[in-house]
Amino acid sequence: MTSAVLSTRTLTPELLRAWAWHRQGLDGSLSGKTSEEVLDRAGWARSVGGANPYLTLFARAGIRREQVDRDVAELRIHELPTARGCTYVLGRNDFAWGLQVGREAAVAPFKVLARLGVERGEITLLEEQVLHTLMESSDPMDPKQLKDELGESVRSLGEEGKKKGASTTLPTALGLLQADGRIRRVPVNGRLDQQRYAYTSWALPPSTLDDDAARARLIERYLRWTGGATLKQSQWLTGFTVAQSKAALAAVGAVEVTTAVGEPLWMLPDDVEHLSAFKAPQEEQIQLLAGTDSLVLLRRNSADMLAEGDRGRKVLDGTLGLQADLSDHPILDRGRIIGLWQYDPGKERIAAWTFDKPTAAVTQRITEVESWIREDLGDFRSFSLDSPASRQKRIDALDSANSTVPIHKANAATT
Repeated sequence: MTSAVLSTRTLTPELLRAWAWHRQGLDGSLSGKTSEEVLDRAGWARSVGGANPYLTLFARAGIRREQVDRDVAELRIHELPTARGCTYVLGRNDFAWGLQVGREAAVAPFKVLARLGVERGEITLLEEQVLHTLMESSDPMDPKQLKDELGESVRSLGEEGKKKGASTTLPTALGLLQADGRIRRVPVNGRLDQQRYAYTSWALPPSTLDDDAARARLIERYLRWTGGATLKQSQWLTGFTVAQSKAALAAVGAVEVTTAVGEPLWMLPDDVEHLSAFKAPQEEQIQLLAGTDSLVLLRRNSADMLAEGDRGRKVLDGTLGLQADLSDHPILDRGRIIGLWQYDPGKERIAAWTFDKPTAAVTQRITEVESWIREDLGDFRSFSLDSPASRQKRIDALDSANSTVPIHKANAATT
C-alpha cells in the first residue's frame, strides 16, 4: 500500500485532466523518444485505417510519417489485433502478450462457423494450408490471391453465411493464424492510414505469460497509460469480466482513490505517489489530436475533458458533454477540450472551431499540424471509409460555427 495520502478535495476535474495529459506525454516529456517508447508510455495507438497512429507519434515526439513507416517495415512497431480483438499499433515488446489478450476474440468467429456446419478440423487444415502457401511465396499475398491459390480448400458458406458475416472459411483461419503469431498482416503500400492488406508468414515466439498474468500486465499498462480509471472504463478497453478485472487489479496492487466529484478511480501505487506531488502546468500546452487518440479513447470520457461551462455547447449534431465519442477531432489545452477540427484536403487546410477566441498558441499549433498533414499524409482520415465528401458536412459546420472570420486559413495558395 502506498504511503501517500491524496486529499479528495484536491482531485478536481481540472487537476485530473492535467494529470492524464502528463501521463500521456502530451506535455513535451516524450519529445525525441522513439515510436516504441511513445507507445509504451502513452498506450497503443488505435488503428482503423485512419491517421491516428501517425498523429499519436507526431504530437508526442515529433516523429514524421517516413520514420513511422520505416519502424513498421522493420517490425519495431506493428498493427495487431489485441484487446477485444481490436487493432492497435504496438511496440515490439508487446507483440506476443498483446496477441494473447486478443486470442479469445479470434476464436469467437468459429462459433458462427460451427452453426453453419464447419468442423474445427476443417479450419485447422485450412490454417496449415494457408501457412504453407505463404511460406512458399516470395511476396505477401492478399486474401483474393490466397483464395485463388487454395481453391476448394476455402469453402463458401453461401447466403446463410453472408447473413452471419462469414461468407467463406478463410477469414477465420487467417484470424487464428494471426492471433498465434504464425502470420502477420502488412499494409500493401506500407502506410497505416488505409486498409488494403496482404499476409506473410511469421514466427513470433509465443508469450511466456499465462492468461492471468497477461491480463494483469494489460491492467498495469492501462492504469499507467491513463493515470487512473474506473473499473467500467478499464472493462471497455480490456473486455475483461468483473471477476477478471478485479483479479488483475489485485495482482498489480492497484488502489482506489476518490475524486472531488465522488468518482472512484483505480490507480497504481506509484502514480498515487506522483499525483500527490503533481502540479498542473500554468502555461498553455496546445495539441490537435485524433478523436481516437489514447487520451480520449482509453476511457471514452470526453465529457470529463470539457470545462463545466462548455458541456452544454452544441455543434453540428448534439451537445458535446453528452457524447461518449467525439464526432470531430479535439483541440486541447492541458487535457481540456477547447475546440474541434477536421481536415479539408480540397483546400489543404484545417477547419477549426474553438469555444473562445483562439490564442496565438492555438493558431500556431493549427498551422503546424496543418503543414504536417499536407506534407506527410495528404489527408487526415478518421477511419478507412472516411473521405473528403463524407466529412464535408462537418467541415462546413465547423466553419459556420465561427461567429467571426475562420480561425485559420491555409496558406497553400501563397506558398
